[in-house]
Amino acid sequence: GGVGLGVGRGARLRGLTGGATTPADRVKVPRAVIGESRAEKNQTGLSDLAIQAIGLVGVPYKWGGNTPAGGFDCSGLVVYVAYRAKGLKLPRTVVEMSRFGQEVDVDQRLPGDLIFFNTTGHPFSHVGIYVGKNRFVHAPTEGGTVRVESLLSSYWAPRLTMIRRLPTGPL
Repeated sequence: GGVGLGVGRGARLRGLTGGATTPADRVKVPRAVIGESRAEKNQTGLSDLAIQAIGLVGVPYKWGGNTPAGGFDCSGLVVYVAYRAKGLKLPRTVVEMSRFGQEVDVDQRLPGDLIFFNTTGHPFSHVGIYVGKNRFVHAPTEGGTVRVESLLSSYWAPRLTMIRRLPTGPL
């Protein structure tokens, strides 16, 4: 089981916008807001989650995939990495993952945090793993591979909906 600190219908997406919003809204994230993380400036080294995720760059995308040999979809990649790095058994869907762990402000993000996006009109339709310096690892789409991308890109920045920190040990 998870910590289950989910986002309620009227929860603020702290640090992402100036006003309150519901998770169903598309969040517009100004590039200046997702500059360097204040928390990240004080951290040295990468988390085990970030290291594991970076090590899977280049693995093919496969819908429903959850192993390096068989390929990954976005949630399969996160489930695999969380288990290998921390012994955590995460839920399999992005929506269920969005309720796991603890929400953190965008300026408090750290390598290893889960980054959620609205890519289909649903607030939690895609997930990746933050690896530092405004970059995240994810399994993007059919025909692609696991890759590193920038949170500052014109595609990803306006689609960012939430950042969550996983518990420190196995559950």
